[in-house]
Amino acid sequence: MAERLAAIRARIAAAAERAGRPADSVALLPVSKTFDAQAVQEAAALGLRRFGENKTQEIRQKAGELAALGLQWVMIGHLQTNKAKEAARDAAEVQSLDRLELAEALQRRLDLEGRTLDVLVQVKTSPEPSKYGLDPAQLPDFLRTVARDFPALRIKGLMTMAVNSDDAQAVRACFRLLRTLRDQAREAGIAGIELDRLSMGMSGDFELAIEEGSTEVRIGSALFGARSYPA
Repeated sequence: MAERLAAIRARIAAAAERAGRPADSVALLPVSKTFDAQAVQEAAALGLRRFGENKTQEIRQKAGELAALGLQWVMIGHLQTNKAKEAARDAAEVQSLDRLELAEALQRRLDLEGRTLDVLVQVKTSPEPSKYGLDPAQLPDFLRTVARDFPALRIKGLMTMAVNSDDAQAVRACFRLLRTLRDQAREAGIAGIELDRLSMGMSGDFELAIEEGSTEVRIGSALFGARSYPA
């Protein structure tokens, strides 16, 4: 894993250099979904502290087993409204906020927990029906509403998943759209929203994402190895 991590960091640095950016302008979020607590512990021993998960039950399980390590858990998968309680309790951040119904549920649970939560708004930039996310046309109004009505949610940026394609230009177009939407929202000057972060790029396309402006890449199999999904 140490060798894989070094290789990933070298590729991040090279992609950032091609984009005219310093390597430290791109954060690495290890995606530990489906991998066990032992794999996370090995990654933590290499200095990694934040881990992305797709399911709240996996966060709960691993957080319990690894409580002594003081890790942070980031929800990156589609979050059902009835799982807002678990996310508000266990997650340090949610990167998949994509509808007002979910914002309302998180706000209610965060009020009960007495805490706030960093969030990224997930935007649908791919035509694939399997991909989740907010319609790009709805983003400005969505940002204004969340900033005004849901003070426990601190919007830090945007997230997307690119189209699953061998066409690099199609993949780039998804990332470029998210960057453009971020820039337009910044120009609109929505109060209380920073939008400093663009979470885009995974094991198969993170270099393209960095070249298009990503500030955080979500890397799973390239770091942990091939996944073994349950039947």
